[in-house]
Parts: sequence; C-alpha cells; structure tokens
Amino acid sequence: MHDVTCSDCGQQTQVPFKPTEGRPVYCRECYQKHKPKRDRY
Repeated sequence: MHDVTCSDCGQQTQVPFKPTEGRPVYCRECYQKHKPKRDRY
C-alpha cells in the first residue's frame, strides 16, 4: 500500500498501486464521484 494525498479533497489515504506522476489520485469517496459512468446497451 502507498500513502497518498487525495487530489480532490486533500485527505490522506492509501492505494494498492504506485501512483503515476502527473495523474490525480483520489480517496474512496472522491473516486466514486470521478469514476466514468458505464453505459449499458
């Protein structure tokens, strides 16, 4: 696990991957707001 700061709210959180430089990282709550919506056909 890697300690990161959420790019949206600034909260300290952990993610199971090494964050890529230049890409935003979100906590669980903010990720739910930012994740792409899936269209069902």
